[in-house]
Amino acid sequence: MELFLKITAAILFGMMLFYLWPVYKHWQENGPKAQKGDWAAAILPLGAVVVFVVLLVLAVR
Repeated sequence: MELFLKITAAILFGMMLFYLWPVYKHWQENGPKAQKGDWAAAILPLGAVVVFVVLLVLAVR
């Protein structure tokens, strides 16, 4: 039974990749392009999360 579930999961995963490939190609060609300041806008929330996690770790000690 476990082998059947693994095979079914592999088939479904392959079908999902087959279905999503054209969508991926479309987004790569027609998606939004990065502009100046995008990295700063992404790093600020990531840095806030890192600081928050560090504070949580220090609070547990």
